[in-house]
Amino acid sequence: MVRLRDFTPNGYNARHIVILIVPMLIFVIAMTMFFFNSHVQNVNTQLSRSVAQVIRAVLDEKIQSPQSWDSLSASLRRSGLIDTTFVTDGDLAAHTAPARCCRELQAELDVALERPFDVGMERGEAVVRVVAETEGGYLVARLDRKRVMVITAHIFIVWSVGFSALLLATSYAFLRNQVRSILQLSSAADAFGRGEDAPGFRPSGAREVRDAARALIRMRNRIRRYADQRTAMLAGVSHDLRTPLTRLRLELSMMPREVDTGPARKDIAEMEGMLDAYLAFARGEEGEQPEETDLLTLASAASEVAARKSSLTLHCPTPIRMRVRPLALKRALANLAGNASDYGRNVRITVRREADAAMIIVEDDGPGISPAQYEEAFRPFNRLDPSRNQNVSGVGLGLTIARDTARAHGGDVILGRSELGGLKASMRLPISPG
Repeated sequence: MVRLRDFTPNGYNARHIVILIVPMLIFVIAMTMFFFNSHVQNVNTQLSRSVAQVIRAVLDEKIQSPQSWDSLSASLRRSGLIDTTFVTDGDLAAHTAPARCCRELQAELDVALERPFDVGMERGEAVVRVVAETEGGYLVARLDRKRVMVITAHIFIVWSVGFSALLLATSYAFLRNQVRSILQLSSAADAFGRGEDAPGFRPSGAREVRDAARALIRMRNRIRRYADQRTAMLAGVSHDLRTPLTRLRLELSMMPREVDTGPARKDIAEMEGMLDAYLAFARGEEGEQPEETDLLTLASAASEVAARKSSLTLHCPTPIRMRVRPLALKRALANLAGNASDYGRNVRITVRREADAAMIIVEDDGPGISPAQYEEAFRPFNRLDPSRNQNVSGVGLGLTIARDTARAHGGDVILGRSELGGLKASMRLPISPG
């Protein structure tokens, strides 16, 4: 099914240009057609009728008063109206001009002369030649083309097109100022979505655009207040829970040596690890600002721990530098690499560029998980150990943190089947233009 939007441009600027051009083009075409079909044609008819009447008068004078015709012809020639001569040799075709022209003049001469005649344009000259048959010969009348037709009609078209182009350029200049505020709003919204600040952004442009910008700023401030309150609350909860855990650890240290406190100490350490992981997940890297970072260097640093546990291969065909929050991204990559090394003996990390995005792919040769569990694996505190390895420590936040970090950068993390036989985690990070 053909839709109108299939033929319209996608850009805001381009759509407004089309909105300006199409009505203007229709207006210019309609005015030009009206001008030629009405005004120009009427003027040409009036001019042709006047010339036909003059030629008819000259013919009548030649027939009725041949002795005074020479003086009349000379008078008309001196006035610049028409140049008439009388020839007696040849036929009508011999005196006819080669180029056809002047339909209005032919129509008027048909009515005025009532005798054989021909109208043509002399080549290389703007001269119309009229040849009319009469008694004893032919009347040959030569006159300037502008005496029978409007020759400045093209000036109207030039002025119409020129004025339309000027109007379009002026409209486009004003339109760019309006669109600039919308583009700034879009850039600011994109930056806020990635957790970045837009220090140079302020509401500007039309009233509706300013209202949208203020609403965006209010929404960002509310989200920040909510995140700060959540982080403060969780930090307080963590502190409150650490106090009894510290007392338990102290009490265990005071127990007699013959009492086996190992399992209890292990449980306390696991609880402290869970608290740390939960607080890190809830807090994220809120205060970190983006920096220009080499992804290969960052991936290498993030996979140092994983390299000690498994055979790790790092591959990067071309260096990629982009603006990221390095600490947050390093922690996310460390989680992905750590998961891969926990479940596989061989780990492969690939950093490459695809179109307008950077891809960081972490693969292992472990048991993997079924495709039906891919999305479930991203749920916080969800461990799929029954299908993998029961002896792996963790609280089930590694993949969740990795995806949250990627989405905070405008990207995502998806899971798939690795060529090595295990799990493949692909992190996509869009590269901002410029």
